[in-house]
Amino acid sequence: MAEKKQIAFALLKILQEETDENHIMPAGVLMDKLNRQLNLDIERRTLYANIELLRQAGYEVSDYADNRKGYYLAGRQFEKGEVLLLCNAIHASHFIDQKQSSELIEKLLKTLSVHQQKEFRESVYMPNRLKTDSKSLFYNIEIISEAIRDRKKLQFTYMHYNSRKKLTPKRAEPYIVEPRYIVYQDSRPYLICTNPHYSNFIHYRIDKIRNPLILEEQVRSLTRAGETEAYRYAENKLFMFAGDVIPVTYKCQDRIMDQMIDIFGTSLKVQQGEDGYFFAHIRTTENGALFLAQQFLDAIEIVDPENVKEKMKERLRAIQ
Repeated sequence: MAEKKQIAFALLKILQEETDENHIMPAGVLMDKLNRQLNLDIERRTLYANIELLRQAGYEVSDYADNRKGYYLAGRQFEKGEVLLLCNAIHASHFIDQKQSSELIEKLLKTLSVHQQKEFRESVYMPNRLKTDSKSLFYNIEIISEAIRDRKKLQFTYMHYNSRKKLTPKRAEPYIVEPRYIVYQDSRPYLICTNPHYSNFIHYRIDKIRNPLILEEQVRSLTRAGETEAYRYAENKLFMFAGDVIPVTYKCQDRIMDQMIDIFGTSLKVQQGEDGYFFAHIRTTENGALFLAQQFLDAIEIVDPENVKEKMKERLRAIQ
């Protein structure tokens, strides 16, 4: 026979897994479940005492006086909407492989009742075929975070896709960098870092890093101005293309304002143009500017600088 001190734990498990505001469990049903699970014959006062014990421990349990039906766990670590939002974000993230996504989603769903879990399982039925094959993402983030915290240099192999769509090392010798920040751009995680041999910041896709190793050598200190520049570097690297950042002006149709705000945020500098158009002023790399113009080919035009405008025209002539 199970010890009576196990009642509170068993009761909490039932409330967590089987109850919510739409699935309220009467006291009699709760007692039956506890008796079957623990091989006990508990009385109502024992049930009430253990519910009160859970409340004293910080759990919010709604009872008959609140809803005129029975008991359910009202307060959870995450609200249902928060869990479903996080699960959908994980499912949609290309840089988290399918196995890791499933494991993360299962952990999150376990904070909900089985009935609420069913809502997610029934709404997300299409596999995300764009997910990465990399299984080292979380390990990489842990190692990189530790290196940043301890201000140590980082060594790693960097991968890229060859002509056969296989991930292979980009070069034979490992990269050695001074890790600074982890940022998320274009739905991808990047490592922003410095290198004593270069004057500017550089970046690497974290999901393409392999065999990260923290070295004993300390990184150089960044000035306050340098830290600000690191932020600007990530902010202005549209689609994370390498190269110098330059000012670019676009003439855009009003209909793509939402998409431009999605990309640049509400801090995007805009100027009203003729009817149906606006001018957008950004700072990015040349390749980033050209890539953006190609994404909205029928609704955007590069106005300035002239050399980037001409390169865009050359690209258009090449595909005609």
